[in-house]
Amino acid sequence: MKLSTKTWPALAAAAMLAVGLAACASPSTADDSAAGDSGAKFAVDENTLVFGVVPDSVDTETNYQPLMDYIAAETGKTVEYHESTDYAALIEAAVAGKIDVASFSGFTYVTATNNGAAITPISSIITEEGQEPGYYSQAIVPKGSDITDLAGFAGKKVCFVDPSSTSGYLFPSYNLLNEGIDPKTGVTPVFAGKHDVSVTKTGEGVECEAGFAEDSEVAKSDKVEVIAETMVPGAPIVVSDTLPEELKTQLTEILGEVTVDEIVESGVESADSDAFRSVFFATLPVDDEYYDTIRDICEKTEAEQCQG
Repeated sequence: MKLSTKTWPALAAAAMLAVGLAACASPSTADDSAAGDSGAKFAVDENTLVFGVVPDSVDTETNYQPLMDYIAAETGKTVEYHESTDYAALIEAAVAGKIDVASFSGFTYVTATNNGAAITPISSIITEEGQEPGYYSQAIVPKGSDITDLAGFAGKKVCFVDPSSTSGYLFPSYNLLNEGIDPKTGVTPVFAGKHDVSVTKTGEGVECEAGFAEDSEVAKSDKVEVIAETMVPGAPIVVSDTLPEELKTQLTEILGEVTVDEIVESGVESADSDAFRSVFFATLPVDDEYYDTIRDICEKTEAEQCQG
């Protein structure tokens, strides 16, 4: 799959990104019991599915609760919410076998599998009918800023989300490099931790004079302006390869391609809200190959986060 851009220049030659990845966690202590599959493993036990997420915004748990309710209703299992402290922590949890289902960013998925996580992508969420999986990484500045393009980020205090964020660091860093700006030394990087925090800090124009975040969070603010954007592969919903085959098949069937109306019709009343409908219209199938764009960037930049 080719990288799609709207206002930023075409892909440039290779450049180095130097950011460390937190050390991998120790081997899993997950429960070895499984219903009917010898050697299958759960993060906790056969009656529980741990649903892992990256801490994208203050509303992360609220946004995912109806989907977790749907998984619980369809599988008959308790679904336990697990929000990692940061992106690296979710990678570690995946490598250690401490999650059963998860919503990753594309970059964290690639990094996790490069570090040995046994997970498979099955789908990606879209928010509008007719949409394809994917979203925009947006470069933002405070309303009224004299910065009008990405080149203007040079020497500025710039908000990123997290070193392992696809739209909040990898793609922004790559495009800064294309402008001849080192994302570590050519700007003063500020890691906000969450997309909404990056937007807020940039809008305030004090701690950050410019920044990056995903489009869904940028759209909520009237304090920032978008000066450039790049399409990013949609964030994958993944399942653990260590689950029993029958359960993996069931999860793939119920999460691979489902609409919000189908979730509501299944009896999950929590999905029938304006809040959930604003972040979830349906899921569409994706596979491992869909994330080759990210692997291409990893290869070109030799980003340390990508390495196993």
